[in-house]
Amino acid sequence: MEKVKFKRGNIKAILFDSGRVLNEPVTGQWFMPPNFFSFVDPEKFRAIDQITLYKAFQIAHAYLSEQNWITTEEEEYTHFAEFYRLFANELPEMGLAPDSLASITHDLVYNYEKYRFYSDVIEVLPELSKTYQLAVVSDAWPSLESVFKHAGLRSYFSSFVISSLIGVSKPHEQMYRTALEELRLSPEEVVFVDDNVRNCDGAAKLGIAGIVLCRDLEQYRQTVNLNTAYPVVRDIHEVLEILNREQGGLDHNDT
Repeated sequence: MEKVKFKRGNIKAILFDSGRVLNEPVTGQWFMPPNFFSFVDPEKFRAIDQITLYKAFQIAHAYLSEQNWITTEEEEYTHFAEFYRLFANELPEMGLAPDSLASITHDLVYNYEKYRFYSDVIEVLPELSKTYQLAVVSDAWPSLESVFKHAGLRSYFSSFVISSLIGVSKPHEQMYRTALEELRLSPEEVVFVDDNVRNCDGAAKLGIAGIVLCRDLEQYRQTVNLNTAYPVVRDIHEVLEILNREQGGLDHNDT
């Protein structure tokens, strides 16, 4: 992918991915909500071999990935109820009763403390919002916006683009175009921050400059070794540093 250069003076907005960029699941797993082991016997769960467990999640996720349009938290609950039913069907040794599955589903959708925001995000967002419009562009479901509201962070974002409301996911151009339209800005006036190079490539096709944020050290090293066309950073502080530099094109060797 050809590098998209930008000058600091041209940038008016920052588009952020959410997962692993702004926040992460408190359990470390996206489909294991905070109270998962209140309804699932941890010993039985950990006794399942990884191949069997992986297969169960894959079957459930295959169903979920077919649901392009999920527009409300109520719809999200319905589809995740089916997700966990399929998951439980593959693991009869767990003996998960319908009421337990309902409780897990409710915890996944309506527990707005299911994700934790990184400390640098909480520190830097107020400063960034003084200079730039901010937007979220995330492959996620409707409850993500409630998570941001619950954390007191939603007000920092002028646009909030969720894939299940658009019907496509990154790197489809409509994800980025929706944010541009809501911000009323052109591609050269925004920068996109994501932990996935492929998603930055999708933005670059529209002329949007990208920054790859890798919080995991090993992922960071691997991405740098790819000699990617994008700057690679470890946290939001480094994003701010890039934007505060003297005018000039971004170069991955500057990081």
